[in-house]
This record gives sequence, structure tokens and C-alpha cells, in this order.
Amino acid sequence: MRPLTREYLMTQIETYNYKVVRQFAIMTIVWGVVGMLVGVLIAAQLAWPQLNFDLPWLTFGRLRPLHTNAVIFGFGGCALISSSYYIVQHTCHARLVFPKLAAFTFWGWQSVILLAAITLPMGITSSKEYAELEWPIDILITLVWVSYAVVFFGTIMKRRIAHIYVANWFFGAFIITVAVLHLVNSAAMPVSMWKSYSAYAGVQDAMVQWWYGHNAVGFFLTAGFLGIMYYFVPKQAGRPVYSYRLSVVHFWALIFTYIWAGPHHLHYTALPDWAQSLGMVMSLILLAPSWGGMINGIMTLSGAWHKLRTDPVLRLLVVSISFYGMSTFEGPMMSIKTVNALSHYTDWTIGHVHSGALGWVALISMGAMYYMIPRLFGRELFSLKLVEVHFWTSTIGIVLYISSMWVAGIMQGLMWRAVNTDGTLTYSFVESVQAMHPYYIVRTLGGLFFLVGTLVMAYNLWKTIVGAEPIEVAIPEPVATH
Repeated sequence: MRPLTREYLMTQIETYNYKVVRQFAIMTIVWGVVGMLVGVLIAAQLAWPQLNFDLPWLTFGRLRPLHTNAVIFGFGGCALISSSYYIVQHTCHARLVFPKLAAFTFWGWQSVILLAAITLPMGITSSKEYAELEWPIDILITLVWVSYAVVFFGTIMKRRIAHIYVANWFFGAFIITVAVLHLVNSAAMPVSMWKSYSAYAGVQDAMVQWWYGHNAVGFFLTAGFLGIMYYFVPKQAGRPVYSYRLSVVHFWALIFTYIWAGPHHLHYTALPDWAQSLGMVMSLILLAPSWGGMINGIMTLSGAWHKLRTDPVLRLLVVSISFYGMSTFEGPMMSIKTVNALSHYTDWTIGHVHSGALGWVALISMGAMYYMIPRLFGRELFSLKLVEVHFWTSTIGIVLYISSMWVAGIMQGLMWRAVNTDGTLTYSFVESVQAMHPYYIVRTLGGLFFLVGTLVMAYNLWKTIVGAEPIEVAIPEPVATH
């Protein structure tokens, strides 16, 4: 008779698939450090251009898309996939379907980011913002994404709980919409192994690009991370979602409205005026569902506000929701044509993007990692004090970054439109660049603070998992409800 060892018993009990979740979680940290390191370098290059060292692959124009791809798709993508794989298993009481396909999503996605890190500094680019990768890599992205969708929705289909938790609705919308956006925007005619031309031309190309570009923000960087918010904030706070009804309204209102907002990137261009106005109106309407989600997230702390004093992880999550609220107020405001006339093409836009990227996306991802990684390895978090240090360095960094860019952007807009009585420009473009110098230094300092916070987190989580044995957690039986 076979002895009843723990190992034997675990083979007889269905467990969660933590292996792929662990892999994605670790790479979230790795790509976060790499992406933010490149970000600090290119911020410093704007203040001190000699830092490109006269090397073409270290110039701002080549490193900037590397920074955005590493942060959005490397750091953000890995955070989303690890969180969604963790959440879908726990909320469905089901193991991930097709474990080999799940493993392919990991290795395939890392290959995409690695190929981006090789090709972009070489100047191999489609020149489409947030979609710079050339057609062979685009095909690999498509294969990985379809595999991810099969694993995610397959797991939902085999769930042992009738209800589909709201976080999974957001993840589902993000997966489907990003697939459509990628397929349409990346349609191209290859002319060689590493060169292709867009299937669209002129203003149509611009329209398709910003339909994609803004919804990369709307669905990749918003809907997916709202899925993270709706699971980890209640878990960390030990409280239920403030209003489940509001979360459902928030979901449908957000996904219907966001998809139309892209044309606000093309004010005062050749795009038809009606399309510009449509983008503006939808952006303004978007304020309501966005703030509905923010209020729902913040109010989940009702009855648990005291935990903010002692729990830096919860504080990280709540501050991220606050930045989400601020960014989603600023975005609609900047889409108004008269405001856009001042803000567009200035560093104000850069400040806005980073209040969302650093304040919302990065902080909520980091909060999720602090929650997940100790549980994935069966260890206590190494140091809450270091989380405290991480929280304050990151927050100071974000404030320095976005405030410097707001001031710089408004100054740029005012200097560019200033005219003398005879109609000539008051300032040359070079003078406006010179005026930016101190703000670029402050921005670099802000980025450096945020990078230090990220390195503190990486050290804290490394100390948490070093020497730990991977654990298996049994899937509980669903509780009968009446």
C-alpha cells in the first residue's frame, strides 16, 4: 500500500496553477526595474543631451519607445496576466485550463518584450505610438494573446461558482478589446523581414492609430487594472466592494464610452471636425463612469479607514485609486478643444500620462505584487518598513514628476502662442526649450525617486522569496448559497 505522504495527497487534490502566476509576477518586477531605468536615462537626456554618448542606439528617439514598451507591455502586461490568472482561479474555484498553453503565454510574452528590447534600439520600428513593433513580432503578439484569451475564458467556462465576479468582467473586456485593437491597427503590408507599411494612409491612419493608442490606455492600462482594484483592494482591506451594483454600472458605462474617445488626440488636424467633437464629448462623458469606479474603490474602505495607519500595502492601493481619479478628471478636461489648443504637443500631456502610468498603473500593480507574491511562495512579507519606504519615495517621485511637467507644459503652451503687436512670435522655439531646462532636471529627480522605490520593492520581494519552496494550494469546495 502506498504511504499517504503530503506529495501523494496533493496529487489527488486539485490545486491552483501557481507556477505561471509566479513566473509572471517575478517578471513584473524585472521589467518594472528595466523600464523605469530606461525612463530615468531618457529623462536625463532631455536635461543633458550629451548622455546619448553620440551612439545612435542610445538616442532619445530609439530609447523612448523601448521605455514605453518595457513599462506598458513588460511591467504592466506581466502584472495584468499574473493578476488575472490568480484572480480567475480564486474567484471561479477552478484550475487554469490548458497548462501548456498558459506556459506558452509566459514564454511567448517574454519573447515579445525581449525582441522589442533588441529591435527598437536598432531603429526597427513601425513608427506607430505604443504599436512600434514590426510585423513578425506583431504576429507573435497575436498568437500569445489568443492563447491568453483561451486560457482565461476557458477557466471561466469550467468555473464551479455560478456567479462571475466583476474583476473577471473587466479582465474579459480588456482581453477582447486589446485583441481587436491590435489586429486592426497593426494591419500592414510587409516589404522585408523587418519593414512593413501600414494598411491605412493619411488621416485614416492617424484615426486608426489613435483609436488604438487611446484604447491601449483605456483597456490595457485602465480596464485591466480596474480588475486588479476590484479584487485586491477588498482583499487587503478585509471589506466587501462598497457597491456591487455600482461596479456593474461602472463596467458597462466605461467600456461603451472609452472606445469612442480616441479622436481627442487629433484636435486641430485634418480629421473631420465632427469626429474631433465626438471624441471630445465622449471623453467628457467618460468622467462619470471613471469617477464612479474611483468612488467605489475608495469607499470600499468604509469601516476600515484605520488600517491605512498601519498597512502600507493598503495605502499604496488607495493612493493609486486617488491618482486614477485625478488622471480621469484631467484627461476629459484636456480633451476640451480650447484647453487642448494650449496643452497639445506640450509636456503637460507627458505629466498627464505619468500621473496615470506611475500613480495609477504602477502603484496598483505594486500593491497587487505585495499581496500575491508572499501567498504564491507561502512566506510572510520580508519587511513592512521597506514597503513604507517604497510608498513615500514613489509618492514623492510622482509628485515631483507630474508637477514639474504641468508647469513646463503650460509654460510651453503660453510661450508658443505669445505674439508681439506686429504679429511676430515673442519667443523662438529655442527659447522655449531653454526655459524647460530646470523642469527637466526636476522631472529626472522625480523619476529617480520612483526608480529607487521600485528597487526597494524588488529587494523586499526578493528577500521574501529567496530560499522559498513553491507551494501548492488546494482549491476549496464552493460554499452552497441559498
